Amino acid sequence: MSITETKITTHKKERSGKMGKEKNYWLLKTEPGEWSWDDQAANGGLSKWDGVRNKQAQKYMKGMGVGDLCFFYHSGAKSRRVVGVVEVVREWYEEGGGAVDVKAVGEMKTAVGLAQMKEELEGVEFSLFRQPRLSVLPVEKGVWDKICVMGGGYEGNDGEEECDD
Repeated sequence: MSITETKITTHKKERSGKMGKEKNYWLLKTEPGEWSWDDQAANGGLSKWDGVRNKQAQKYMKGMGVGDLCFFYHSGAKSRRVVGVVEVVREWYEEGGGAVDVKAVGEMKTAVGLAQMKEELEGVEFSLFRQPRLSVLPVEKGVWDKICVMGGGYEGNDGEEECDD
């Protein structure tokens, strides 16, 4: 097992309740000029997440399962922040270079900026800090929880523990 495979495996820490499958957490980056949270919401919340060319990011996408949650992260010089949460509703499929389907769960009550994350997560191993150029990244459950608290949870949170205070 490679180091990368170990990291993917070790960030699986919580049961989703769906046939015993462990829930994973991810971060999906997008330039707001290309596909923004508003675009996601206006599209009925459902979208095909594709166009990922980096092999490592594709490998992470192939590790996603139905029910996994992802931070929706706006990238770019002025936008670096978590703005919402989406759920994987269709696992990796080979179409147009590969994709997963995601559905909006809710907008963060307060967007969480990269600078705030770096300050509040200082000393924490977070793939966003180690591999800032990747567009798809795993998120450890503890980091997920801390970012959720920083953002005050997300609208549409149906009471699950992911972003409860």
